[in-house]
Amino acid sequence: MTDIPINLVFEDVLSEAVLKEMLKQSQRPFLVGSRSNKKGFGDIKNSLPAYNNAAKRMPYLVLTDLDNADCPLVILSEWLTQPKHPNLLFRIAVKEVEAWLLAHREAFAKFLGISVDLIPADVDKISDPKQVLINLAKKSKKRELREGIVPDRNSTTKIGKDYNGQLIQFVNESWQVASAQTNSPSLQRAMNVLINFQPTWET
Repeated sequence: MTDIPINLVFEDVLSEAVLKEMLKQSQRPFLVGSRSNKKGFGDIKNSLPAYNNAAKRMPYLVLTDLDNADCPLVILSEWLTQPKHPNLLFRIAVKEVEAWLLAHREAFAKFLGISVDLIPADVDKISDPKQVLINLAKKSKKRELREGIVPDRNSTTKIGKDYNGQLIQFVNESWQVASAQTNSPSLQRAMNVLINFQPTWET
């Protein structure tokens, strides 16, 4: 089985962990090259044409959040005005990558120690997945999780001091795409792209 080289571009370390787990669970022979943490969508937006051009020589998997945009097609049409190269795998989490974590409802409920009934079934319709996740963590009886994910009462930050660390641990140890994608069409589409991807090499 021939390795499929691929570069990763993402908004934060949590998105990186999710992408790496998706590649692993795709059971395809992906071989990750460079990993670029852009710390937000701005640089991804500005650099997407360059990634599209570079994809002629090396596949790129780029993940960003939908956030407040109307739909993924709007983002793609605004960020990339030239034809998209087949080697550019540009995926958008609806509305944030946290929704993809919540999508594995049973595992996430067990992770927090809460009832699975508290987690919405159709996570792509959650308007603010990060806030929903934090509110769920407030209900957890696990002190380390609660203090890591939930911001301090007097803090100006929107997330807890070990937000990424706790959630990355969940992704690495418990998150299963096969279960999660049944509750998230955007995750299912992204995973199908990885499973069916065949690189195109220009001569």
